[in-house]
Amino acid sequence: MNSKVKGTLCGIGAAVSYGLNPLGALPLYADGINTNSVLFYRYGIAVILLALFMLSTKKSFAVSLKELSVLAPLGILFSMSSLTLFDSFHYMDAGIACTLLFVYPVMVAVIMAVFFKEKVTLVTSFSIVMALFGIALLYRGGDGVSLNTLGVFLVMVSSLTYALYIIILNKSFLRMSSLKLTFYVLSFGIILIIINSIFGGDSARIQMLSTVRTWAFASMLALFPTVISLLLMTVAVHEIGSTPTAVMGALEPLTAVVLGVTLFGEQFTSRLGCGIMMILSAVILIVLGGSISLNRITVVLGKFGRVLIKHWRWK
Repeated sequence: MNSKVKGTLCGIGAAVSYGLNPLGALPLYADGINTNSVLFYRYGIAVILLALFMLSTKKSFAVSLKELSVLAPLGILFSMSSLTLFDSFHYMDAGIACTLLFVYPVMVAVIMAVFFKEKVTLVTSFSIVMALFGIALLYRGGDGVSLNTLGVFLVMVSSLTYALYIIILNKSFLRMSSLKLTFYVLSFGIILIIINSIFGGDSARIQMLSTVRTWAFASMLALFPTVISLLLMTVAVHEIGSTPTAVMGALEPLTAVVLGVTLFGEQFTSRLGCGIMMILSAVILIVLGGSISLNRITVVLGKFGRVLIKHWRWK
């Protein structure tokens, strides 16, 4: 298997796994478990699983201070992204939150262009505009009421910190195994969560899990959207780079929306569907950029404009 195929498959697997976040988080919220506790057990169980696997395969835990200087910021960024995303689930449907999160590939492309001098093409510029219009459509809920502003802000912070995580991971000198890297990223993430529980007040206090059901959902969160997703994403970033890996994340919101609609009764309307398709199309355009002609973009722009005109006539 060549590097591109391996990286692409790992990127797809990471995206689908990460999209399972609502499947574990929402039932725990329904049982009265707060966000900080959900993430504490998610990260804690994941770290234990990784440690046991490293011990059983005799993998080294050794890292240098120089490596720790990169692993610590990675852990902080990833845990901040998780905290803000999971908090947003309290203010909007999880499927919509995960779709809004998907602006992070656009953020990756913009940051790479501004700070690492990657060329900003016409396709990239158009994709950014399309993504913003998609967010605007999502901002107005299915019943015509605007989404909660705090919820949208939390998702944007989550998206930005996740984009920074991917970029730093890609540009860093770290060449350790994905297993060891994920172990230390989550370990530093737990430290931030514990600090948040100490200074975040009663609502952030870590709660005890007392039923088989809660432990089962916490373990599911630890395994799929954490251990498996991070391991596969690390491999993908190293094999195909940060921007293509971010683009594979198109499957994250699709997974979350399908779960939200089919399992949690979340509302799905034509407006929301249009917004989702615009965001996904924007990111797909970024990855296909070099193979799309100016004439093709003009045709897409025309169709895009007609969709917008039709939308604004919707009630």
